[in-house]
Parts: sequence; structure tokens; C-alpha cells
Amino acid sequence: MASQVETKKGQGASKGGNGMPGGALNIHRVKQEICEIGDRLYKKGFAAANDGNISYRVSENQVVCTPTMICKGFMKPDDLCVVDMEGRQISGVRKATSEIKLHIAIMKARPEVRAVVHCHPPHATAFGIAREAIPLCVLPEVEIFLGEVPIARYETPGTQEFADTILPFVQKSNVIILANHGTVSFGDTVEKAYWYTEILDAYCRMLMLAKSLGRINYFTEPEAKALLELKQRLGYKDPRLELENCELCANDVFRDSWKESGVRQEVFQPPRFHSSDGSGCATRSASDQERETLVQMITDRVMEILKSQA
Repeated sequence: MASQVETKKGQGASKGGNGMPGGALNIHRVKQEICEIGDRLYKKGFAAANDGNISYRVSENQVVCTPTMICKGFMKPDDLCVVDMEGRQISGVRKATSEIKLHIAIMKARPEVRAVVHCHPPHATAFGIAREAIPLCVLPEVEIFLGEVPIARYETPGTQEFADTILPFVQKSNVIILANHGTVSFGDTVEKAYWYTEILDAYCRMLMLAKSLGRINYFTEPEAKALLELKQRLGYKDPRLELENCELCANDVFRDSWKESGVRQEVFQPPRFHSSDGSGCATRSASDQERETLVQMITDRVMEILKSQA
């Protein structure tokens, strides 16, 4: 049975008065992509049993989402639901996910976001259970694509209070750990939203493995600054640049939220750089040959990753 949004494909699918980007949407293809990402979540162990939920905003006031009580590895397009931007169900033979409020809170706060993925990746979720801050200055890909990852306070899943926990962070990060629960990530496509979660969980696993070997080696200050400059060159924003007296690796962006969410920095102790020139997180001049060499080396590596994702 066709949903209301499917019978109005031309409405809200192009950038116009409703502000939604892109051309005409193939709603069936959107549903297929959600099912494909659901299959990835299940096979990666990010969504056991009927865990997790996925959504995609198809118009100004309509969102396709996964239903409640269904294994994400075995969904079919006809299983998916459509809700409005207040979470009221418009169509679908199954009941919409009970956590749709979380998805809508993100989409309202960030109108350019089209897709949201919520799941329980084990290594990232472990950091949320321990409430241990994710250290910076360890892996180039994480510095470029993620930056500092916040941990939101715990609230009962499915409630508006739970949905609101992401509001202090949603403008400065595309992936958030939910304390004692899981993660939520978001972007302009379902695959990109999923991609942020996969990068984060792989990183958390590497941190655990490296720590079990005895130590973590962090970037030097020149290496960290080179990555921040590369991030700017590639067009990615980093909230560290907005801080006064910023220290690149100190997890300062979200530190003010730690008391409320119970986050600590106990297991991992990244270095604190005190810039002698007072530049904080500002990058150094382009005449620095050492920095240029580092930037080029890291650029080559990151561009290989971007090409593989194309």
C-alpha cells in the first residue's frame, strides 16, 4: 500500500519553499537504503535482536523510519513507516519506532540533516557505560572525520527528556554517545550517518586494544596542528577553533557537560599542549616545511579513504 508521501513524490522533494535540498526522491529507494543499512548494523553487531532505529527525512514534514520490535537485519521496505515532524504516524502497517523523538529533535535542530542512525555498537557503547571521555590526538581519520565526540547524559529511552539530551552537542558533532545506552549519528545520507558510527566504534576498539598492550602514543603538537589544518582544507569544521586558549588534545569542547553526564577522563590521559606563541588551536604559517610535509602525508592517506567511500 502506497504511503501519503509516496503518492506526493513531487512535493517537498526539491529545494524550494520548504527548504529541503536535492531533486525528486525515489521513496522506494530510500526505504531500500534504510533496509540495507539495517542489515549492516545487524551484521556488524551494532543492533542485536530488535535494537536500533533509522530514519530519513523525505520532505519538510515527513520522515521515513524503521518500526518498533523488528530485527534490523531482516527488514523489508514495506515494513517501514512514515511519521510527521511531531512524531505522529502517517502510514505503515507496523508501529513506528518508540525513539522517533530522538531523530526528530536532531532534524529540528539541524535542518540540513536528512538521516539519523541510532544503534548500540559495543565498543563505543562501552565508553558510554564507563562514561570515559573519548581521547583525541590518536588516529588521523578520527581527527578529520569525527573530532571530539560528546557523551550525553542518561534519560529513559523513548521520552522527550531522552531526545533533548543531544541538544547541547548536536551543532558541534555528527555522532554522539548516549550514556548507558548506545550512539546516534546523523548526516545528509543514511550511509554517511552510519559511516560516522562505524568509524567511532572501530576507533573505540583500537583504543581498548592499544591500552591492553600497555600504552597509548598521542600525536605531538605539530602533528595535531597539521591535522587540524588539513581538516580545514577539506572543508570540515572543528569546534576547537572556536575556543579561547584551546588545547588541541584536551577534550575541552564538551568538558562543561561532564559533571551533568558523569563523564571523567581516567583511563586515557591525552597530552595538554601549552603553546608558547599563544596561538592555541590556530595553525602555524604556511612557511613551516615540517608542517607542510605532515599535511601532505596525511592528505594522501585521507584522500585514499574518501575515494574508497565514493
